[in-house]
Amino acid sequence: MDIHVNLIGRTDLAGEIYRQLRGAILSRRLKPGEMLPATRELASRLSVARTTVSVAYDRLTAEGFAVSKVGSGTYVADGLATQIVGARLDSSVLRPRSNWEAVRIPSELWRIAKYDFRAGIPDTSLFPFKTWRRFLSHEFRPDTDTMLYGDPAGHKGLREAIVRHVAISRGIRANAEDVIVTSGTQQAIDLIARVLLGPGDCVCVEDPGYGTPRRLLAALGLSVRGIPVDSQGMVVEAIPREARLIYVSPSHQFPLGMSMSAPRRAALLAWASDTGGALIEDDYDSEFRFGGRPIEPLHTLDRDGRVIYVGSFSKTMFPGMRLGFVIAPPSLRLAIRSAKYLADWNSPPAMQAAMARFIEAGYFARYLRRMRKVYEQRHRSLVEGIKRSFADELEVVPSSVGLHVAALATNASVERIERIVQRASQRGFECAPLSLYAVAETQLAGLLLGYGAIEADRIEEGLVVLRDVFDEQCETGQPSQCAWTGTKGECVGIIKTW
Repeated sequence: MDIHVNLIGRTDLAGEIYRQLRGAILSRRLKPGEMLPATRELASRLSVARTTVSVAYDRLTAEGFAVSKVGSGTYVADGLATQIVGARLDSSVLRPRSNWEAVRIPSELWRIAKYDFRAGIPDTSLFPFKTWRRFLSHEFRPDTDTMLYGDPAGHKGLREAIVRHVAISRGIRANAEDVIVTSGTQQAIDLIARVLLGPGDCVCVEDPGYGTPRRLLAALGLSVRGIPVDSQGMVVEAIPREARLIYVSPSHQFPLGMSMSAPRRAALLAWASDTGGALIEDDYDSEFRFGGRPIEPLHTLDRDGRVIYVGSFSKTMFPGMRLGFVIAPPSLRLAIRSAKYLADWNSPPAMQAAMARFIEAGYFARYLRRMRKVYEQRHRSLVEGIKRSFADELEVVPSSVGLHVAALATNASVERIERIVQRASQRGFECAPLSLYAVAETQLAGLLLGYGAIEADRIEEGLVVLRDVFDEQCETGQPSQCAWTGTKGECVGIIKTW
């Protein structure tokens, strides 16, 4: 064991060796029965006389902290009452800023559920891992440049592949120089906010909306405002003029699932042009559209370079990949690239190179086509199951894209829905209440139900469990107030206008 003993500036050398070894023993950095270095060895390392170390060891032995075994050495004694020595090991002097203490890490995302209706989790069992391993193995060789530090903007081949992919799938016109590869969407938002905004600047998000970006922006010291959404998407008229950045998911609003209407998209771009603000367009789940005409991204309508487009491979490939990208206006390319360099230098080069080959060889497009059919069947099974089994409790918000559906409660309170979610979790049924995604005090009563991680033939079985929980948690009394209308028991009528 290489024990650290600091004798710099000390005069009582034997006493210092004794005290520091005793502290290591009491704090269990040196465990009972562990052998201490030989006196000659420790004396050599510390550049002191051997007798100095022997005096320290003798004192440890005399006080019962160590035992000496003839011909074997000196060992930490067994059966010592341990304690933490020194205030530094149990100090409360350094405290994080309060906004970090409020961050909740969702540990439920990495536990296995019997009936997994959590949103945003794709079906990894259908992913072509054999093909993916072949591409990845090709990059993990000592003679490749993927073993070195990479360009902070990302692997050139992946940036070119991303440009071709979004041009074909979304009609976005960009160059490889516009792309910065990130470690997922969250880092993309982080980098953009860092290069555009300063502490106290106003940034707006959808309400209800994806909670992680909101908490991230707040952690950066920004003033985060929630903007309400309706059946057409974000209500542009509610955006304050002092806002400098808007985070929005127009193709598939999270969590409610509607697509932003063409008039709203035009109004949002007009707001940005009029106020000098910027827009982060999160093209969430746009790859999985099952019906209706694909909506045009804000990026393709932008004429002033105010839209920053972000995407991710976590939902289309697998969550552990942690690869995303930013398509930035030319004026922001260098700054975002520099911010990426300071954040973590670059995303894993081998993973990027493998992803580039996966796209270029056509496997990515084929996999998306296959999964689109799989998820469409699950989407249909879930929506039909809710309509059949929960007609008296839930109304599905119309949506034909993505990996989840939102179902608003027609006569249940927020509190009852939250109790149902907790009780269902005890039965192995995992989902989320819509109230979890509220920004302001007004909360929606309803459920967010994903279908990416559960097979179609098990959806009905899971809904039976959920129905049982609903019946157990039956609520008496008057219908609850609808967050959309402010009236009692009129959610159904409002939802049917969507």
